[in-house]
Amino acid sequence: MSDLILFWHRRDLRISDNLGLAAARQRSRKVIGVFCLDPHILQRDDVAPARITYLMGCLQSLQQSYAQTNSQLLILQAPPLEGITKLATALLVKAVYWNKDVEPYSRDRDRVIAAALREIGIEVCTVWDQLLHEPQAISTGNGQPYTVYTPFWKNWSSKPKAQPVAPFAGAIALTETEQNLAQQAGAIALPTAKALGFIWHNPLFLEPGEQVAQERLTEFCDRAIANYQEQRNLPFQTEGTSHLSPALKFGVIGIRTVWAATVTALEQSRSEEAQDSIRVWRQELAWREFYQHVLYFYPELAEGAYRQPFKTFPWDNRAEHFEAWCTGRTGYPIVDAAMRQLNELGWMHNRCRMIVASFLTKDLMIDWRWGEKYFMQNLIDGDLAANNGGWQWSASSGMDPKPLRIFNPASQAQKFDSEAEYIRGWLPELRSVETEALVTGKIAPDDRDRCDYPAPIVDHQQQQRLFKERYQRQKAKER
Repeated sequence: MSDLILFWHRRDLRISDNLGLAAARQRSRKVIGVFCLDPHILQRDDVAPARITYLMGCLQSLQQSYAQTNSQLLILQAPPLEGITKLATALLVKAVYWNKDVEPYSRDRDRVIAAALREIGIEVCTVWDQLLHEPQAISTGNGQPYTVYTPFWKNWSSKPKAQPVAPFAGAIALTETEQNLAQQAGAIALPTAKALGFIWHNPLFLEPGEQVAQERLTEFCDRAIANYQEQRNLPFQTEGTSHLSPALKFGVIGIRTVWAATVTALEQSRSEEAQDSIRVWRQELAWREFYQHVLYFYPELAEGAYRQPFKTFPWDNRAEHFEAWCTGRTGYPIVDAAMRQLNELGWMHNRCRMIVASFLTKDLMIDWRWGEKYFMQNLIDGDLAANNGGWQWSASSGMDPKPLRIFNPASQAQKFDSEAEYIRGWLPELRSVETEALVTGKIAPDDRDRCDYPAPIVDHQQQQRLFKERYQRQKAKER
């Protein structure tokens, strides 16, 4: 008779290429999935409606995948310590499996739940799944974690990558008695995002589910990846990037599956340019892991700056400037276009994320944590490690060997949106304005009045000088 095993899903909403689920299935055919709607997460003030809508769609898809294997995915809505232990006790499970996470809250939560389960005689088995290399596997010659990306990439890229594991299959279902016990222990029908209090009216940037993510990966690697190096920085190129960030955030697709697709793409590539593009996309996957490793070893980054000058930096934090930035009314077209894209799609092109983050911190001199939180309140792919790492990179407060990197909105627009296609797409009121004016930001006052578009709320050159002066004063305090 097979032991009953619970597999606790968190950031791994798939049955294919799932290391923890595969390990559970190797031990027993009677594996039941469970997902816990955690009030601590859902009641935070930085949860995006688009992200929860995508999550619920992925859970619905995952339930269907489980049903096809003769198993099922149970849904709980309770603090995980209470929900998981109560369900495991009621079903007399032999063990609970899950995949590890890098986030501070998740690690603390998991330690408490593991101890509680073991105390009542239930085994706990955990593995790393969301990374190609677990944090302890990549270190400097002195055994320390990396704090700079380039040497991390050299080490990380030199190591062999694991192959995808087989999909979960051939399960044994719960008996009717066990299903009743699960309901008595708190298992519920999957609620909608709306029922949880999250309303998202617009189409999702990426449709939910494992199959959609796999199809998107295949499509990207068949075509766009060969031109990725050239097109990845062009925000008007809607198919220039993979669009897989929401799927990677929730683990709707396995990272080994993603890497294996790049191996196939390299083998089938016909030019050095295509091979270079594939390697550049691999570097983006490495950035993802770099930020996750950094958060694992430096959990304090979730709350504040890494670099000393920014721990007490005198930000201006003007509320009216922040409001203009959030609503896309700064008077800088490329910035405003990007913010409108975020507000409407729940997603923003990565080049534009850097532009608007630099503008908020270096031009408006607003604390990067304000922008980090606003992104998390809106992004479908909002991920603590990636979002925090990106914001600290842009603010110069993080692990960045070039601390005074400042983006000029005009030069960024001229280089990456030279025909103002992106600007016109997201700022329809400016469609009749000449391209030169849009990409330089030098829109005539009459045109601004006619289009109801604001004048620049700050002067970039002046703010750049002020920021540098303020930074140098902060550095002087360290001496």
